[in-house]
Amino acid sequence: MSRFSSFFASLLFFHAFAFSADRNIIFFITDDQSPTLGCYGDSVAQTPAIDSLAKDGTLFLNAYATTASCSASRSVVMSGLHNHANGQYGHQHAFHKFSSYFNVIGLSLPRALAKAGYRTGHIGKFHVSPEEVFQFQTYMKGKQRNAVDMANKSEDFITEKSEQPFFLYFAPSDPHRGGGIDMTSKNKLKPDLFGNKPNREEHEGVKEVFYDPKDVLIPSFLSDTPETREELAHYYQSVSRIDQGLARLIEILKDADLYEKTMIVFTSDHGMAFAGGKTTVYEGGLRVPFVVRNPYEKKRGVRHPALISHIDITPSLLDFAGALDAEKNRPLQWEDPAKYFPAPKTKAPNENRGITSKLSSYHGKSWVSVLGNTKAEHWSSIFASHTFHEIQMYYPMRVYRDKEFKLIWNIAHPLPYPFASDLWAASSFQAQYQKSLSAPYGQKTVRQYIHRPEFEFFKIDDDPEESTNLAGKPEFAEPLEAYKQKLKSAQLTFHDPWVMKWSYE
Repeated sequence: MSRFSSFFASLLFFHAFAFSADRNIIFFITDDQSPTLGCYGDSVAQTPAIDSLAKDGTLFLNAYATTASCSASRSVVMSGLHNHANGQYGHQHAFHKFSSYFNVIGLSLPRALAKAGYRTGHIGKFHVSPEEVFQFQTYMKGKQRNAVDMANKSEDFITEKSEQPFFLYFAPSDPHRGGGIDMTSKNKLKPDLFGNKPNREEHEGVKEVFYDPKDVLIPSFLSDTPETREELAHYYQSVSRIDQGLARLIEILKDADLYEKTMIVFTSDHGMAFAGGKTTVYEGGLRVPFVVRNPYEKKRGVRHPALISHIDITPSLLDFAGALDAEKNRPLQWEDPAKYFPAPKTKAPNENRGITSKLSSYHGKSWVSVLGNTKAEHWSSIFASHTFHEIQMYYPMRVYRDKEFKLIWNIAHPLPYPFASDLWAASSFQAQYQKSLSAPYGQKTVRQYIHRPEFEFFKIDDDPEESTNLAGKPEFAEPLEAYKQKLKSAQLTFHDPWVMKWSYE
């Protein structure tokens, strides 16, 4: 190479590097949160920071997780692959021990951004495995029930003097259940605290927002009972604490003159931790808040109707970073996993590998180009894939949903629906369960919630509450069969091993 060519190549590299250095990313993912935000029309929620972000960016009205389970969903977020394909079928921690395949490493979000020249940092909930696959360069510790504290602990990373752009994965544990029960309740069945301190105490640096149970909004999949209202009041308080964490992050960015150089994405791993939400594939489990503020997008305050999925997150963030090979739909600097594990010290066991040819491109696609254009379509349908939550909760479900119909296939339908331990104990569920199996629970009875049919088929545009199952009705036999074929086709497209259940069980 001539001196001139070498100089010109260096100049191009410097120009590209300088361009990307302005494209910082904060990915803010909450834990078990539905779109209970002011910007989504919730008249009770006090979430001014998130609402303001939506007014200055794009709010997606139809954003969906692919599974309403923590580890499984987070593996999708960080790989761009459905969890049935990346191997993270359920929880990662303790005796559950599910883990993604080692050869997902070529598509891993934090690794791909690091290869693209980003400083990668993580704070809060991780909950995926193996760590080597989803590895960050910097790990920070903060109080996961206090997003304000987490923001403060992230400040040095955000404001570090560096020519590299940064990627911050920010994952508070709110509003997940936990922290004990509220013993001040006058009800026999006491509500979960949802991470709030008992006796209306405040987390350090947080101005807690306390909600009156009589004021909260009752989602259609829950019953309006005193127990439900008390639990929702605690849930809302936890959501407001998240909002203050986002406000603090934005303050840090503005003080460092980085706000106009940073994309912020706000979402949740799946819906709220109530029976009928979390662990289900009903709308309450899969529908999530999704707000994107791209500082380089001219159109702001966009309320976008497009269908988007969690499988789109990784390719979209790489696209924003200029690190996506759009033709092959994988990182520009994709590394063949077979070449990554050659040394004996790091070689992954063969039994923890997926089929490499099925792990070389993303299932999702970038939504960056549609942010400012509400007429732009993204997906015409959504596919969801749930198999486990806790290890004892085998109940595979597959979903095909478009803007007209939604089909749920309960593959293990002869089994009673299994409960996550925290949802089984929830006062909002036990209040109805202890009455009788005939007691109402949301749009169903308790019996109907536990014992489910093989197929649930909803005219989702007319019945967004999923109240009337059309499977078995003669007048809907033809569209039902058509949607079964669409579901099977999606399973084949996304390499779902459970597709074989159509033929031998």
